[in-house]
Amino acid sequence: MPDEIAALKERLDKLEHALGIEQDVNQIRRVQYTYGYFIDKSQYNEVVDLFADDGEVWFLGGIYKGKAGVRRLYIERFQTQFTQGHNGPRYGWLLDHPQLQMVIDVAPDRKTAQVRGRSMMQAGLHESAEGQQRAWWEGGLYENEYVREDGVWKIKALRYYPFWHGTFQDGWAKTPIDFIPMAGEADLYPGNPLGPDTLIDPRPRLWPATDTVPFHYPHPVTGQPIAIDNSRAREGYKD
Repeated sequence: MPDEIAALKERLDKLEHALGIEQDVNQIRRVQYTYGYFIDKSQYNEVVDLFADDGEVWFLGGIYKGKAGVRRLYIERFQTQFTQGHNGPRYGWLLDHPQLQMVIDVAPDRKTAQVRGRSMMQAGLHESAEGQQRAWWEGGLYENEYVREDGVWKIKALRYYPFWHGTFQDGWAKTPIDFIPMAGEADLYPGNPLGPDTLIDPRPRLWPATDTVPFHYPHPVTGQPIAIDNSRAREGYKD
């Protein structure tokens, strides 16, 4: 009987741990999906609250570090640029960020997690709204990290790799090379009060470059690391 009880306890512990992992996955997915909903409606104050105090954002070649850096990007830069300082949507401004293809892996100790996902954005300003009328498409990939603090999952690192941009009129086939420039040394904070704290290395490039972002997880069938060959991903570029 003692052996049977010990075996049952071990089995119960494993089941409780597996259930905890699944609950973590659902909570992390909820946070990431909610990030998309907040961004859609320019709720930048709420976006900042999703991050850990030592969180960071990778965006357009730069890294914004800590809550101060996160606030600099979402509130001081985006909120000023897109909604004229208003925390919320404004008339005629479209900024949809569907969150797609989430692959979520929780660490065995359930304290950290990694997420690979995708976003496809439709954005623009209606012709009847104040400002320069425009419409564009955008697509990108996430390789994020999450941390659980006091039982609450928060974003530790949001690494967004925008892959392609294109105007609604011409599409992505005619996107100019380096249509959206990546951050450089001259853009760094504090020289640029809205700039990133440091740069991403290697420097990312947009479509028509086709780099593959490394996978945080192994091949799901073979269990081997997923090989990345970007040797032909930037053939048309001249640095």
